[in-house]
Amino acid sequence: MIAIILAGATFFSTLFGGLFALKKRDSMHRILGFAAGVLIGVVAFDLLPEIFKNYRSSGHFTVPMVALVVGFLLFHIVEKSILIHHSQEKEYEVHHHPDVGVASALALIGHSFLDGVGIGLGFQISSVVGIAVAIAVIAHDFTDGINTVSLMLVNRNTSRRSLAFLFLDAIAPLVGVAATLLFHLSDNGVVIYLGFFAGFLLYIGASEILPEAHSKHSSYKTILLTVFGALVTFIVTRFN
Repeated sequence: MIAIILAGATFFSTLFGGLFALKKRDSMHRILGFAAGVLIGVVAFDLLPEIFKNYRSSGHFTVPMVALVVGFLLFHIVEKSILIHHSQEKEYEVHHHPDVGVASALALIGHSFLDGVGIGLGFQISSVVGIAVAIAVIAHDFTDGINTVSLMLVNRNTSRRSLAFLFLDAIAPLVGVAATLLFHLSDNGVVIYLGFFAGFLLYIGASEILPEAHSKHSSYKTILLTVFGALVTFIVTRFN
């Protein structure tokens, strides 16, 4: 039940991000700076310690670290190959076409579905891990909403069509959480999942959100908010 409620929060996070993109984009850099700090903090102070805890009973430590690298590189390859990374919009300006926007939005919808799966699998491990993953996903899904709308609009889709795909992107995590009710992870599966998801969050925080936060408004305030985001995560995880 908690997983479904938190997945509902991702719905509103995605929705607000998309609506934000339709109205005012330049003022979001500080929010993104804080969100990046939170994501990096979740990896360092929650997911990696959980891997260390499960390592003794789950086999060789190389396995989750390989999963971490795979998670990082897989999302890097997927995003770059289908042009959904925001910083590439100008580079591919000559390829603007509504179908490109739809393809990119569909990829983000699939990505959001996996976010929901991540939340559901986190709760299979423990409520603490599930909540930590959900917080990270909620923070990240704000930018998902922004990217979904932005990529639809930049590829010459209408605002109405962009909002329709935004809604699909927002509801996808709920479907992902529901899907995890159909299966459960073994101990080895838990460690592999944690490593993979840690790599994914590192990529999102360090390679996507943080550069975006500084792309137009690099400042000491944004840097301090990133540090503050990591510090907040550290403090929260001390109560786990």
